[in-house]
Amino acid sequence: MRYEVPILGILMLALVSCGGSGNGDPEPEPPVLVTPPSAATLIFPDNNTECNEGVVVNATQSTVTFRWTEAQNADTYELNVRNLDNNNTARSNVSTNSTDLTLLRGVPYEWFVISRANGTNETATSATWRFYNQGAGVENYAPFPAEVVSPERGSTVAATGNVSLVWAGSDVDNDLVDFEVFFGTDTAALASQGTTTESTFVATIDAGTIYYWRVLSRDSQSNTSLSEVFEFRVQ
Repeated sequence: MRYEVPILGILMLALVSCGGSGNGDPEPEPPVLVTPPSAATLIFPDNNTECNEGVVVNATQSTVTFRWTEAQNADTYELNVRNLDNNNTARSNVSTNSTDLTLLRGVPYEWFVISRANGTNETATSATWRFYNQGAGVENYAPFPAEVVSPERGSTVAATGNVSLVWAGSDVDNDLVDFEVFFGTDTAALASQGTTTESTFVATIDAGTIYYWRVLSRDSQSNTSLSEVFEFRVQ
């Protein structure tokens, strides 16, 4: 006697034996891509101005409200405010685009904002602005400390025999008079190279040497400010 197996039964057996039951492990979910945040635009305190909108706390302190635009894709912000007299930096982490900070009066500051987004380590940093926090009875402010333009700090320059030192000076009273340049190979004994009304000075350099320099800014009222020490290496 001959038995016949239905064709449908054969197909089902073949699917089971080949693992074609359709119950395999699902494909892994693709990773979620987080869009990095954009940089915020600073609003207040304005750049290179006197901040006179703070709330006076006492004779030496006032509270200033920092404001900036909301940045795309940003969840939080880190406000950085640096005292240009002592280089101390205050940091504040907030989820809004403004925050209050109590500062010393009659002191120059610089500030910037870092945008952060949840789920990514990428950040974006705003421009850096400077201001003087209004002081009691101050009629004329000292210049802001000069900022390096060239050579950039920590850079290496070609051994051409000389280099142009370039900086940027600013003053809320717009009465800058001149600059005194200090230059040398020993940070503890930088020699004065004289004064200039320009924002550049040509210095003589030797190959294979690290040089340091800084600038003293002076205004019409003989108020002065001294920049940080900048350095560069000669090939």
